[in-house]
Amino acid sequence: MLYYGIDVSSWNDVADWGAVRGHNITYASVKLTQGDYYRNPKARSQVDGARGAGVRAGGYHFADPDNTVEANVDAFVRMGRELGVFESGSLLPMLDVEHSPTDQIYWDAGKANSFIPEWIRVFRETTGIRKVAVYANLNFWRTMLRPDEWTDEDVFVWLALYNGQPGDTGGYWHPRLGLHQHTSRGTVRGVPGNVDRNVTVNGVELDHLTLGEAAPVPTPEPPPTPRPDDWESYRIQWGDTLSGIAAARGTTVAELAARNGIADPNRIFAGQVIQVPRSGSGGGGGERYQIQPGDTLWALAQRWGTTVDAIASRNGIANPSFIRAGDWLVRP
Repeated sequence: MLYYGIDVSSWNDVADWGAVRGHNITYASVKLTQGDYYRNPKARSQVDGARGAGVRAGGYHFADPDNTVEANVDAFVRMGRELGVFESGSLLPMLDVEHSPTDQIYWDAGKANSFIPEWIRVFRETTGIRKVAVYANLNFWRTMLRPDEWTDEDVFVWLALYNGQPGDTGGYWHPRLGLHQHTSRGTVRGVPGNVDRNVTVNGVELDHLTLGEAAPVPTPEPPPTPRPDDWESYRIQWGDTLSGIAAARGTTVAELAARNGIADPNRIFAGQVIQVPRSGSGGGGGERYQIQPGDTLWALAQRWGTTVDAIASRNGIANPSFIRAGDWLVRP
């Protein structure tokens, strides 16, 4: 089952947390602090509002390596304790690792892979909390960070890849991968404007990401990848879309784009020849179905002998209550 969440900072004004919960949002990570010098002035209202609506709230810290690890931890822990986000039932704490030119924050491999494990160690010693997540973008995870050196059964990888496709991690996989931030321009009822949206991946459940709840998630097997001889040439036809081709061939838009060097997945043209998985060799693709007026995922699940979650997961549907006639689905 997939669990959907958001993360918010002082840039976000949440008007109605009840509406947020009604939009199938079950958790929220709230920016509390940055370095040793910043506290989010909206954090208390955001944490209290989320909890009041039944959304599991947690806090995150924006790391600044120009301050000491101890100073970063101290600032985060002080505010986290004030807001109660380290109590049982809260979303796990998260460390945000990214460049911020405005704040003159820049990372390199040596700096990041020494700062992160030390931050985890000091945070655990200070709070007694073991569960944490480390957030970074795909480029950081692929080229800079070395999670094998500092992850354990209580450290989760949080991937930022803005492809608008929940759960499609662009081919990136790690045994501790637990969350995918799939857009920074998401829309959620109750939140004016855009908001970061996240989804669980890799078999991770919400309780695994909750303090004082379930045991750590077991390490899953890495997903299979198509063999080189499982690909063939395909000439794009009028009306084709990359998402439609991906669904028909049992793969993802990100995989097709990466395989074919397509910079903008929304710009393909008739006559263009691309490489696609051979029919029947992709990632478990089933028959295609065009949504008809009046269809619901619940009704289709009953007809196909499957579940709403399975259909939503297979097709990257963030909100199972919202589908449109004319769109295509792949039957699980």
